[in-house]
Amino acid sequence: MNPSELKDFLDLKSAQYNTRDFIALDPISVPHRYNRKEDIEIAGFLAASIAWGNRKIITKNGHRMMDLLGNSPFDYVMNHSEVQLENLDDFVHRTFNGTDFKHFILALKHIYAFKGGLENIFIQHQTESSLQDAIHQLNQIFFEIPHLPRTQKHIADPWKGSVAKRLNMWLRWMCRKDNNGVDFGIWNIAPSKLSCPLDVHSGNVARKLGLLNRTQNDTKALNELDNSLRALDPNDPVKYDFALFGLGIFEGF
Repeated sequence: MNPSELKDFLDLKSAQYNTRDFIALDPISVPHRYNRKEDIEIAGFLAASIAWGNRKIITKNGHRMMDLLGNSPFDYVMNHSEVQLENLDDFVHRTFNGTDFKHFILALKHIYAFKGGLENIFIQHQTESSLQDAIHQLNQIFFEIPHLPRTQKHIADPWKGSVAKRLNMWLRWMCRKDNNGVDFGIWNIAPSKLSCPLDVHSGNVARKLGLLNRTQNDTKALNELDNSLRALDPNDPVKYDFALFGLGIFEGF
């Protein structure tokens, strides 16, 4: 395909999968339980943080997280008791366990109480064209309070070469307003600064389409893919995440 044909193809596939039908079996269904901004942010952040492995199990465990938080994530974060925090001990999703869950709650309280909230971190630390430095700052702030070393692996850091797939997915949810009822677009950050969530599936599809040449999924690959997608649509490049995901997962492209 020439560049024009490739854009038409990806636009078509993005529109095909960027619909409300996408929500029910996806982790984004977890923040869709809520209307309050802070509840959406926190529910989305927690669900995205465990988004590796089987999609159905991820979604199920994301909803279980909300049930453990009394279906009021922001209120729980800000007002939980020690006894309530101990109720998270038995939660497990792959290598993310109750110890990690409890630190996430305490770190989120620290962020909302002393850092102006999650959105404020990204507004303060965004660059002209990217949110990757802001993800690094989130990582630093998240572990300002006492924590066990084991929990650090659950918050990616682009400065250490990570593609931060789960956090970039969450940022898509928060910043991108798609008018189709999938992504929320509740943050005052331009979608043009978003990076595509890069994983094995999206990377393989991107390579087959000529959007990505680098064979390793790292920050250099993420930058290359970002440049390719921004050339197709500089204002809304990560709409193509729907196309890459759908082609890889549903169509075996």
